[in-house]
Amino acid sequence: MIGFHDLRKVFRKLELEERPVIVHASLRKVGPIRGGATALLAALLDTTAGVMAPTFTYKTMVTPRLGPPWNGVDYQAEQRHNSRAEFFRPDLPADPLMGILAETLRRHPQARRTAHPILSFAAVGLDEALEAQTLFEPLAPIGVLYRLGGWVLLIGVDHTVNTSIHYAERLAGRRQFLRWALTPHGVVACPGFPGCSLGFEAVRPRLDGVTRRMPLGETRVEAIPLQELIRVVHDWLIEDPRALLCEDAKCLRCQAVRAFPRS
Repeated sequence: MIGFHDLRKVFRKLELEERPVIVHASLRKVGPIRGGATALLAALLDTTAGVMAPTFTYKTMVTPRLGPPWNGVDYQAEQRHNSRAEFFRPDLPADPLMGILAETLRRHPQARRTAHPILSFAAVGLDEALEAQTLFEPLAPIGVLYRLGGWVLLIGVDHTVNTSIHYAERLAGRRQFLRWALTPHGVVACPGFPGCSLGFEAVRPRLDGVTRRMPLGETRVEAIPLQELIRVVHDWLIEDPRALLCEDAKCLRCQAVRAFPRS
């Protein structure tokens, strides 16, 4: 079983002490950790200039019976989910898909969280990034980390959960989507909703030269500089607007991008 000091040693070898990070993690893949997600977060905070993670809340989403065409959603099929939607509130737990580390970060006593009703972020030590988010620019916190020379950390996960690739898609003009969220003030339209990420692993070979890797427990941690990641993805999408799409013929978002790549 690994503990805080083991984690800190690994993260220090990545040499990110002066850099902020956005982290995605699967503790199940790491294996037993003494202190669990709390110890992992403490080690990250001790070895970086600030930690951010997506704390998205898909359970707030509702879908109208009619909406824009090519919006990557089956309006009629989604009606059955509307009755289970929850109102967004600042203490609403992050979706389980975000992982226990993201929820642990959200609950940290020094953490702040943005107020986006679907695509919120939580962070410690990165108030500037959080304050950049708006309803119309939900991924703006990643843009701030980009300007600050931040890094992406993938702990036991791959690029299919790498939210920063969505930011590069946005910069390249890739088609974005419209979603709706239930809030105490009514249903709110949320533009800038990103596409499917299941094809994102295709970017891995293009990042091999800039990715730092270290073994961690039963898996490994990968650190990728945001500036290189976004440059690589942006330039690839300018060259090939249909790059990084998934192969699922039933994926409505990828279908929409293939038909109309640009917003």
